[in-house]
Amino acid sequence: MVNFESAPTIREFIDRRLTPARKTCEWAARRQDALSQRVSRMSNLLRTRVEIEQQQGIQALLASMNRRQDLQLKLQSTVEGLSVAAITYYIVGLVSYLAKGVQHLGWPLSAESTAALVIPVVAGGVWWSLRRMHHGMFGH
Repeated sequence: MVNFESAPTIREFIDRRLTPARKTCEWAARRQDALSQRVSRMSNLLRTRVEIEQQQGIQALLASMNRRQDLQLKLQSTVEGLSVAAITYYIVGLVSYLAKGVQHLGWPLSAESTAALVIPVVAGGVWWSLRRMHHGMFGH
């Protein structure tokens, strides 16, 4: 007769045979989790690096835009100054023609003297008008 009492149970047999495989699977799962965490950290670092580079690019673009805006403002100021001079020249020329026409009616000053006297008044008026228009459009 066979003695079944000394024979291992099915549970003991399966545990003894499958424990190494189960431990290998647990080790592989732990290793896979560790790798997943490392990949996640590296991905976050890479994302951070990309964001930093994008922000630096944006800062450089904004600095470039500020420089261009400053140059445009200087150019606008120059053009406004030239506009004052050109408009003053044109209006003084008209006043000179007007003075030549009214000399025959008894105007006491010559056309050149009249033009010379109105230059500061016309230039100041044109400058004031442009400033007022500028203030009305831009509020400063």
